Amino acid sequence: MMHLKQRLGQKQILLAPGIYDPLTGLMAEQAGAEAVYLSGASIAYTRLGRPDIGLVSMTEVAETIAAVRDRITLPIIVDADNGFGNALNVQRTVRCFERMGANGLQLEDQTMPKRCGHLDGKMLISTREMAGKIRAACDARASSETLIIGRTDAIAVEGFDAAMDRAEAYVDAGADMLFIEAPQSLAQMQEIVRRFAGRVPLMANMVEGGKTPIVDAAGLGELGFSFVIFPGGIVRAIAATARDYYANLIANGSNEAFRNRMLDLAGINGVIGTPQMLAAGSRYDEGSA
Repeated sequence: MMHLKQRLGQKQILLAPGIYDPLTGLMAEQAGAEAVYLSGASIAYTRLGRPDIGLVSMTEVAETIAAVRDRITLPIIVDADNGFGNALNVQRTVRCFERMGANGLQLEDQTMPKRCGHLDGKMLISTREMAGKIRAACDARASSETLIIGRTDAIAVEGFDAAMDRAEAYVDAGADMLFIEAPQSLAQMQEIVRRFAGRVPLMANMVEGGKTPIVDAAGLGELGFSFVIFPGGIVRAIAATARDYYANLIANGSNEAFRNRMLDLAGINGVIGTPQMLAAGSRYDEGSA
């Protein structure tokens, strides 16, 4: 597995699909993804059926990382929210997530409880406190190859210039990558690149219906971004399918009209490797050589 720092040093932008469990991680890997992004919002949507407003706990994310790592070999970048507390909580989060199999942690400068970066009403901690959290995270990691991603949500709260100043402080504190969340125009995206590209890898977040203009991966790479996530797209796609599936089943009493939009039993077993696992298990049957 190529280290993320090495991959981010290459010219081509790194695209990480959003996932929320081992199945979505596996299917992203099978589709050819080079890395995946474990979305905190997607965990909230699927595990709790609730919005991304700080309801998911550190241990719930840690359990999800471990389950995903048991199934895939790709680098996993994890949405670590605001570190689930102060600098000492951040250090515990970094140690725990790294042990579970995370290769990168994204930390944001919101207060507790946090909320989705594309929702209104966010509140921030001080720049000084956030810089301390980033230093604490860097000190706590077991491997220097584990990325610490500094995120600021200040554009919506304090304005664009303040967000850029915060980003400077986070780079100075040792962030390996910079994530200035929810730029509201192409001009703002270009200014982020003008100021920081070449100094630190830059991360972009594409949310359909969010506050940032949608640009494809190639276009973001041309602008100067190194890394792009599509964090919640899989959940919105599955939710749309599930809504149609249940409506059809309740209306018709059968899945027949939906069959061309489903995997059958053999299909899902092929995806998850059932034949291979049964064959491996047979090696341990009593009396086998």
